[in-house]
Order: sequence, then structure tokens, then C-alpha cells
Amino acid sequence: MTTLLIDRIDYLATFDDQRHEWRDAAMLIRDNRILWAGPCVEKPDLAMGETLDLSGHVVMPGMVNTHHHMYQNFTRVMAQDDSLFPWLNTLYPIWARLDDEAIYLSSKVAMAELLLSGCTTAADHLYMLPNGARLDSQIQAAGEMGIRFHAARGAMSRGQSQGGLPPDNCVEKEDHILCDAERLIRRYHDAGRHSMLRLVLAPCSPFSVTPELMRDAARLARRHQGVRLHCHLAEELDEEDYCLAQYGMRSVAFAESVEWLGEDVWFAHGIFLDDEEIALLARTGTGIAHCPSANMRCGQGIAKVRQLLDAGVPVGLGVDGSASNDSSNLFLEARMAMMLQRVAPARYRSEAPGGRGGFGGDPGALSAREALTLATRGGARLLGRDDIGHLAPGMSADWVAVDMNHLSFAGAQRDPLAALVMCGPFLASQVMVNGRMRVRDGQLLDTEPAVLIREHARVMTRLYQ
Repeated sequence: MTTLLIDRIDYLATFDDQRHEWRDAAMLIRDNRILWAGPCVEKPDLAMGETLDLSGHVVMPGMVNTHHHMYQNFTRVMAQDDSLFPWLNTLYPIWARLDDEAIYLSSKVAMAELLLSGCTTAADHLYMLPNGARLDSQIQAAGEMGIRFHAARGAMSRGQSQGGLPPDNCVEKEDHILCDAERLIRRYHDAGRHSMLRLVLAPCSPFSVTPELMRDAARLARRHQGVRLHCHLAEELDEEDYCLAQYGMRSVAFAESVEWLGEDVWFAHGIFLDDEEIALLARTGTGIAHCPSANMRCGQGIAKVRQLLDAGVPVGLGVDGSASNDSSNLFLEARMAMMLQRVAPARYRSEAPGGRGGFGGDPGALSAREALTLATRGGARLLGRDDIGHLAPGMSADWVAVDMNHLSFAGAQRDPLAALVMCGPFLASQVMVNGRMRVRDGQLLDTEPAVLIREHARVMTRLYQ
């Protein structure tokens, strides 16, 4: 057994059930688990191994990214002013050239960004597997980067000739999708506690797959312990129109009709939900991955996060695709989530006496700590994890430290935790995943960024030819 004492932490935020926050704190790690956390004056009298002095640092749980499309970092800053459907139609032809090398390198770039921004667990929705590409290449990348990973076997099966949105050369046969999903689950899925790799089944969206695939995927997932379900839903008014035209019902009703509600399901976005649909999600324990940056970038709208939380719907954060966010930074995403809820239109200001027009917001709609809770405990709940998302004895040793000796922290010492959201942006100085350091002194371990960037650029050039 190996033991690490993380000592003299300036500010430790555990996000545990009691929401403990301590100044001058310490944490004891044994192998891949937390043994103890608390004030330095209460340190247990145990034989210590290595000691890491984190004076001047804020320490919090590693964050959890619940929705991403990592391959999209080959198409950043494209279709800058388009709504979702035109944006997709611009990018589909480029994505149709992806192969295993492209998926592997784009995944490593995205995972490097996530680790540096304090993310220790990520779910990626890989629904483009053209040219013989397989999810195995992304799983290999996750193993090399040392990030805790939920690999989503995404799929599109309904091309334009069958009434779907994607071109026919971007879709797969449904029998192949299901057979490959079964293969991946049997080869890679680990449902155990502290698992570093789990599988998710993730048909892309109501406008790119058939109802039969949705239903078959749900039944396949539920035959295997810990395999969860994920797809896009209620993201765009065009999607709502599509569901009404094709199925005669709104998106959530369609999901219910194909057995896609339950505690093992989380949807990306969930912007266009009415009160009854929110209540249904709450009753069934169905979750939402909130992706504020992408929603703003494509002008989609503002998810009702405050209402979702108040109703009891599980909510986490996702950076979404690197072509709709153009970044993979969870600190920034937490900040965007907080700010966007504060400007969500609660009512027309013109209704107030002497109204001046415009929309009124609520500066108390979402606090900095609530935003970070979405990024930690909220994400862990969406992924069905009881071993990550907060720091307490028995939990996985996944934590992140940020150095307070930074210009953006000047004047914020009264509340260093809130400063991670309200100030910045910050990158992590230390990151541990499953008891192994992955970032030390702000530098990725076992990865040379310059080499990764060069290889990524080489493949991007090939994709654009």
C-alpha cells in the first residue's frame, strides 16, 4: 500500500453530505482511495508515506464532464453564426472523413484540456464512426491519459434518404450498431466501484436514429449492470418540430414511448421542456446534462436549470462538442452555467412600474457553489457513480488543486472556492485521478503537448483535403 498526505491545504472544499469546507486542512490518500480529510489540527496519528504540501492552494473534488464530442476539435471555429441544423449540415461532410487515428488524437487533445481544467471523469458521446473507425481507439486514448472515462457508443442510423438529418454516408446499419455495442460492453465495461472505464449506449438524437434502435439500445443496456443510456433531447425547436411531424408527439413523450426514461438515462441539453415534462423527469429520475456554452454559441436558448433542480431533476454539466463550445474547460462551464441562469428571463421588466423594456433576471438564480455542485456531485449522479464527486473516506482519490498565487485571486481570499467560478479563468496546478497524479505543477504527466498538437494538426490537414 502507498500512502500520501496532502498537507497544509489553504482551503479544502469536500462537497460531502455535510458540505464541509476547511481552512488549513489535510487529506490522507491510501492507494486509490481517500482515507481521511479534515482540519490539520485533527490529523490522525498514522504512519505517513509521501507528503505533498499544498499551502496556498484550493482543493476540491475532481469535476465530472457529462457530455462531449471530442472528435469535434478538428472543426473548431467553423459555422460560427449558424443554428444547429445548418451547423450540422456544414460539418457532417468533414466528420465523414474521420478514422481511428483522428478519433484517437482528438480524444487525447480533449482529455488533456479537461484534465488541465480540473476534470477527472469524462463521458464522451461518439456518434460518428465512419471508415471502419471503432470506439476502441478512444478507449485506448483514455487509458493513456489516465482519465476516468465513460465511453458512449453513439450511433446514427437514419440518413437523409430515410427521413433523417445526416447524410447517408454518416450512418450505420442498426444490426451492426447493436452487435458492436454488445462487443464493447463485454470487452471493456467495468461496473465495479472505483472503475476507470464504463460503457454507455448513446443513439445520437430523435432526428438521426429510428425508434426501433432507441428501444433496442435501451433493452440491451438494461441487460448489463451499470450500462447507462444517453442521447440529445429537447435541444432545438427544429427537433421538436421533427418529433411532432414524424411521431405526433413532443421529444419527451417520444423518449417515453421508446423506454427512455429512468434513473439510468440522462439527456444532453433539455432546453425545451414544459412544466409537466420537468415533473415527469423528476418522477422517473431522468437526468439532464446542461451545456450552457454550446447553447449560447448556437443561439438555442436557456435551459431551466433552476426549475429542474427545484423539481428534483438530476443535473450535471457538459462542455459539449469542441465545435459548438470550441473549448473543453469545466471551470469556464461552471461559470457560464451560473451566469446564464442569472439572466434567464424571469419576467418582462416592462411589467414593473415605470418599466423600461427588456428582460429581467435573478442574480440569486444559481450560486457559485451550486454551479460547482453541478460539476461534481451532479455529474457523478448522472453517471451512476457513488465513488466520485465528493471527498470523504472511502471515495475515489480524484481531486484537483488550484494555486491561489495568481493575479485573478487577488482580493478573493475571503472565499477562494467561489473565486474558482467568479474570477479566473483558472487551470489546475495539481490533479489526481484514482490515486495517480495526472497534472503536477500545472504540467501534464506522461503527455507532451507539443507533440500532441503537431500530430493533431497533421491529421486535421488530411481531413480537410
